[in-house]
Amino acid sequence: MTGPRRARSAVRSGLLTGLGMVLSAAAAAGAAVLLAHKFGRTAATDGFLAAYALYLMLALGAQAFRLVVAPDLTRAADEDRLGAELRAYAVSFALVALPVVVFVIAFRGSIADAITGTVPAAHEAERALPFFIIAAFGQLLAALLASGLAARGSYGAAALAFGVGPVAALVVFAALADSQGIVALAWGVTVNAAFALAVTGGRLLSLRGLGHGRAALAPGRRLWWLVRGTALPLALQGIYLVALLLAAGLGVGTQSTLSYGYVIAATLVAATASALALISSVPLTRREPDAGAVAGHVVHTVWLSLTPILAAAGVFALVGGEIVGGLLGSAYTGDVGSELGRLVVWLAPWMVATVAFTVAYPMLFVVGRGRGLVPLAVGALLVQIPLAWALREAWGLNGIALALGLTTALVLLGVLAELSLRMLELTLVGILRASLTLGALAVVTFGGARLVLGDVPAALAGLAAYTVILALVRPPGLRHAWAYVRALH
Repeated sequence: MTGPRRARSAVRSGLLTGLGMVLSAAAAAGAAVLLAHKFGRTAATDGFLAAYALYLMLALGAQAFRLVVAPDLTRAADEDRLGAELRAYAVSFALVALPVVVFVIAFRGSIADAITGTVPAAHEAERALPFFIIAAFGQLLAALLASGLAARGSYGAAALAFGVGPVAALVVFAALADSQGIVALAWGVTVNAAFALAVTGGRLLSLRGLGHGRAALAPGRRLWWLVRGTALPLALQGIYLVALLLAAGLGVGTQSTLSYGYVIAATLVAATASALALISSVPLTRREPDAGAVAGHVVHTVWLSLTPILAAAGVFALVGGEIVGGLLGSAYTGDVGSELGRLVVWLAPWMVATVAFTVAYPMLFVVGRGRGLVPLAVGALLVQIPLAWALREAWGLNGIALALGLTTALVLLGVLAELSLRMLELTLVGILRASLTLGALAVVTFGGARLVLGDVPAALAGLAAYTVILALVRPPGLRHAWAYVRALH
């Protein structure tokens, strides 16, 4: 394949995947806005969002497995046994999914009590949990099928599935919220999973990607691969659940505030780093990169991702209260809106660490490493509990956000060390250079504008200055990152 054609391929794949994620994020934001306007900031929303956090933990684990399994399926596709591997993985997952779904439905009341702690909150969590657990396993299967499509070089159907599915969920929620209450959003999430399964499965069938070759079922090996591959992403979502539980001790509504701040931060990461990670596992698997190439891949992605993320953090630092108040309604105006806007800024360290982790993590499976992931996952949870408690006592909700960033940074260090000590050194230098360069530019442009202008004019002027300076100066790291991603496929 020629150089220009390969460049177009990588950019097209990245744009399709990124567009799907942006569409998904926009639909999720629409659902969040509708939820806030219709149901406010109450114990009931706290309970529902606690159950939703459990769903997110499993759904994000599914998306992580999409990255983890891509190298294995790529090799299977090259050996003309992709369909057999997909079927074997699907059967193995079903052996776990069915008893877990039955367990959650049977004990949903006890689970709801454990993750909320108050009667109104537990009631809403209990209503939503059965739909969330079914949707989570649906997302896992859809992620597996999307990885199969990626192994065939097809990204459009997955972008459609994971982009339009959340829009369908929003439509269901909007149509049924008044008559059925907040649980209608859980129904919409289930529709989202069904749509993703239909689109990815249909596309694979059209490509005859499910019917070739034979593979040993080996459910134990495949389930261990799932456990090992998702342990760390699940632990990272688990530290968020710990944060939510600790936030509940700060009063009614704080879980909702943290949930919205986290969704905003996670959306920024998903629309940038996650899109690049999803399109890179397959080509990098075929290249068999060394430590230097893997480090370069991570650093280039960090440059491209942090550029818009730190600009958004600058805007939220100045007018976050106005943005969330305008979007989420009267329950999030005034001091609550300002608190949520500041919370996004306090989540900046978490965003930096998560961007690097999102890209570095799948490289473990590209190069065939990762034996220490389960102990690292357990260690992350053990660190988060006392750290988040101590920082909550010191700085309240902002301290909890900072604990999320610190624990995630420790996990990132563990992943980089698992790859290699040389990888750890090269990547840390590159991440620090990108963070300090772009962070300093954001502070100077947005902070400087605020010294002479009001909040809204300063946000606009700061964003303009940030963009113009980057376009004129064109930092070498950013130039090299853009050239790299254009030549990725």
